[in-house]
Formats: sequence, structure tokens, C-alpha cells
Amino acid sequence: MAKLYLVGTPIGNLSDITLRALETLKSVDVIACEDTRHSLKLLNYYEIKKPLIACHKFNEKQSVDKIYSLLEEGKDVALITDAGMPCISDPGAVVVNGLLEKGADISVIPGATALTSAMAMSGICQPIFTFIGFLPAKNKDRDRLLSQFKNVKTSMVFYSSPYDLNKDIEYLNKFLGDRKLHIVREITKIHEEHIVTTLAEGVQETPKGEYVLIVECAEQEESAPQGSIEDQLDELIKSGVDKKVAVKQVAKANGLTKDEVYKIAINM
Repeated sequence: MAKLYLVGTPIGNLSDITLRALETLKSVDVIACEDTRHSLKLLNYYEIKKPLIACHKFNEKQSVDKIYSLLEEGKDVALITDAGMPCISDPGAVVVNGLLEKGADISVIPGATALTSAMAMSGICQPIFTFIGFLPAKNKDRDRLLSQFKNVKTSMVFYSSPYDLNKDIEYLNKFLGDRKLHIVREITKIHEEHIVTTLAEGVQETPKGEYVLIVECAEQEESAPQGSIEDQLDELIKSGVDKKVAVKQVAKANGLTKDEVYKIAINM
């Protein structure tokens, strides 16, 4: 049986495509596209002429049998979306899942993603983040989705269209509270932009282009010290902390002066 290739395509700049992706698109027998008209711009740019079939979110289930029949005929198929990686906030997962159940051979040709590009631009040092993608249209569905992540101590990454941007920012501010916000717009394109703001101040005038929103995790409040001043000093000193340093740390944690804590330390 032939193979299905999941091919990553540029998210903006047409030059952001790998040599392997071009080789694959030139070698397969059929290319399944999210929007054939949109994909023709890329394919014509690289002079790739292949039979095209539509595979989008409205016909994914039907596409499983169609693509599987092509594979049984010995025809290699490439699956591409309008931009980025298939299956990542784009059609493709239903097809891949259905074909895996049928035992099809599937390979991935990596490419650019707005997710990883925006995270790199943000400069956030925390290595763990939560990718959520596009928010649901209805607030009750948004509430149900985000309630799972409200208290997660990681940055959260969202995709947003220019039509939904300000509504999304206002909703996130109301649901999560004010947090640091990175707005990354039109990645790899002429008007690429990175804005660092907050959810409370992040609403944009006349939004244009495609957006990635990175909401940093809420600042963690320092936990209140446990036990009496004597117990805190005793625990630090027993752990090897110098007595003067222990006095300074306990004073700071409890909002006391060093002299006040030092007098307690002497009595110990």
C-alpha cells in the first residue's frame, strides 16, 4: 500500500518550506488540500502540478474512505492545510485517526507552526506551556474549556482571528484576571509584530491579520510562613543556614525587623 504524507506548509512567507516538503509534494500522486484555491498559490509558486482533492473540516469523515481508496490503488497522497501543520488547529486529525484504524502507512514532513514561532519570540523562560488554540464561539463553551486550565501554573497559548481578537482578550481578562499578555501578529509576514502588554490593556484598534496570544501564568503568591518564629529559626539553622542569614530570612518572611527576630534568636 502507498503512503499518506502530512506536509507542513508556510504560515506566511512562501520561502518557509523545507526541501523535503517540496520533494514530497513533487513526488506524490495526489495532494489533499484544506482549500484547493488557497493551496494553488503555493503549488504554482513552486511549479508543482498534481491532481488536487478537497479535505476540510466539513468533509473529513468522508475523506477517510476516499484517501484510503487512493492508497489501496498504490497512489501516494500528501495532506496539506492552508498554513502550518495539518491537525494542529487545522483539519487532518479525523483523517489521520480514521486511516490509522484502517492500518494505513502515515509519515510526517515537519514544517513551520505559529505556536512554536510565537513562543520563541515571547522570550518566556518557563519551558512548559499549555496550547489551547482557538476559543469556542459561545461563552458557556469557553467557560467549560478554560475552567480546566484556570489554575494551571503555565503560560497559555491561543490562536485568534482579527474578527475575534478583542472579544477574546476581554473574555480572558474577565475569566483569568489581569495577566501579562504577548500579542504576536502576522508571523513571518511583512507586518510581523510582537506586542507585550496585559489582558486589561491589550485591546487593539482595527485588528488585522492572524494572531497568537500568549497569556503568562499568574504570579504565584508567596505562601505564608508556617510555625512560630522560634520554629522557623530552628528549622533553618538545623538545615545548615548561618544564624545571621536565618534571622534575616525569617524577619523578611514575617514582616519583622532583624532586631526583633535577633532578640528571639538570643533567647533560644
